[in-house]
Amino acid sequence: MRIDKLLANMNYGSRKDVKKLLKKGLVKVNGTMVKDGKSHVEPELDAITVSGDVVHYVKHVYLMMNKPAGVISATEDKVHKTVVDLLGDEFVSHKPFPVGRLDRDTEGLLILTNDGQLSHRLLAPKKHVPKTYYAKIDGRVTEKDRRRFEKGVELDDGYITKPAELAILSSGTHSEIELVITEGKFHQVKRMFEAVGKRVLYLKRLQMGSVKLDPSLLPGQSRSLTQQEIEMLEKDSPSH
Repeated sequence: MRIDKLLANMNYGSRKDVKKLLKKGLVKVNGTMVKDGKSHVEPELDAITVSGDVVHYVKHVYLMMNKPAGVISATEDKVHKTVVDLLGDEFVSHKPFPVGRLDRDTEGLLILTNDGQLSHRLLAPKKHVPKTYYAKIDGRVTEKDRRRFEKGVELDDGYITKPAELAILSSGTHSEIELVITEGKFHQVKRMFEAVGKRVLYLKRLQMGSVKLDPSLLPGQSRSLTQQEIEMLEKDSPSH
């Protein structure tokens, strides 16, 4: 990797800022001063310092966000604010992207990373990684609905969903539920309830695989996943 790219990724400023650091002779690789930004380094092997401070190279970032409503699950958009727009500068330089998507009006747990392999595995249909949602429903959710979800429901395009686990928290004119699904079809939760004649009023993702949304995160806030949470996601989506 080029030394200027590495330092820019590690938040030592823009390429222009990094060029100034190099020019001033503040960057050393294995104790030797480096002034050429095109110089290649092995970040996981070489000892790199800036002004005497060791550069701790981080290849992948793993983040948890409490996605707010009104923001889209994308890296960039010309019209709407994206989840990446909500991240701090220390994360943006790593170019993280959302693992899957939540609808614009859906809130809750969203994982962002620049680890393409883990993202692919978490989203792979054959892995059946469960996702748990909380929803408010316009209409009375019944035991009959629960049994239908358990068998899989037919969506508007004829697709029959995989079995889903529906827990009825309250049932009335407006009901509250928790739903666990193992796939991620477009607008799936909303379409599943439409299939039984009901409408989702509010939707929030609580959990993906074994990782639960941190209750201390306010809408729009994010944090790095703990090592334990990263290991949980790896276990949820084994590579073999």
